[in-house]
Amino acid sequence: MTDTVSTQNQLPETRSRSLWATAFLRLRRNKAAMASLVVLVVYVLAGIFGPMVAPHHYSTVYSEYVKAPASLEPYPREASILPAAEDAIARARLDIASVELDSSVVRIAASSDEEVDPRVTRYLDRSDLFTNARIAETSEDGRSVVMEADVQRLRFIFGTDANGRDLFARILISIRISLMIGALATCVALLVGVLYGATAGFIGGRIDGIMMRVVDIIYSLPFIFFVILLVVFFGRNIILMFIAVGAVEWLDIARIVRGQTISLRRREFVLAAEALGVSPGGIVRRHIIPNTLGPIVIYMTLLVPKVILLESFLSFLGLGVQEPLTSLGVLISEGAKNMRSAPYMLLYPSIALTVLLFALNFLGDGLRDALDPKDR
Repeated sequence: MTDTVSTQNQLPETRSRSLWATAFLRLRRNKAAMASLVVLVVYVLAGIFGPMVAPHHYSTVYSEYVKAPASLEPYPREASILPAAEDAIARARLDIASVELDSSVVRIAASSDEEVDPRVTRYLDRSDLFTNARIAETSEDGRSVVMEADVQRLRFIFGTDANGRDLFARILISIRISLMIGALATCVALLVGVLYGATAGFIGGRIDGIMMRVVDIIYSLPFIFFVILLVVFFGRNIILMFIAVGAVEWLDIARIVRGQTISLRRREFVLAAEALGVSPGGIVRRHIIPNTLGPIVIYMTLLVPKVILLESFLSFLGLGVQEPLTSLGVLISEGAKNMRSAPYMLLYPSIALTVLLFALNFLGDGLRDALDPKDR
């Protein structure tokens, strides 16, 4: 009887959620943040796999399709294929009976008063539109023939640029480059800035003053001059260069984290950890940095587009992305130059960059709300 009563009085065992589990549950309730997360996943997949499955290579030049407008209909148009075939047969001095286009094969029925020379197919091969011209059928007297030729029909759903390259393929590779640049620079900036700012703010005193004066000195350096030096030392290796750029962008986050740390280091939970004998490194890692995640995440979502825009500026000066590679900033710059003659060159890269920036901002707001310890 006693065992039964003691068993009934026992409370059910519960498991406490971790910080990240609680934050994820809060994030899932934010529809805008979850939609933005889906958009960013789509962008990442497009950047990784898009150039591999694109119908054209991003560096292939189609000189006959310079600034071709965006269209779902393949190029060349049927209205230009049939007249070109008729002109070629007319130069061969044959009478045309019919000209038909079946998908990517043009079929021409022609005749002559004399026996048709089999080499007449050369007139079709000389045209830029036709390849592999051949005689499919010949009459018994040899005066009537049916010729076939392959037509390379290409689709440019986003059109082509000023050099005749597929804009869709170039947008896909530009997404890869821009996300890579933003991720590398942001990771380096966060790693250096968070550790530097948290250490300076927690230690305080003279060491804090010296560390902040180092930040002020780096702030005073002309940024463009610093980037030129980086290019001289690292060359045109885009990965190394933007890792180095990220090593400069940590200054703002270091100041933000330092300010947050100064306000947190005299809080009750930090004093309790010190009384329990937790090491300063453990306090910074387990108490200070987790409670500064909100501002860090917000700054991260602002830093990624900032680095993307910075890359565009450096590429314009010839210090960033070089041909045949491209980025969203470079495509927008090229589209602005051709805005009157080919507005789609500016429209599609601008939409891609705008959607990316909106997704980063909405996701940043959602993460800030989810990670804010005051709202738990």
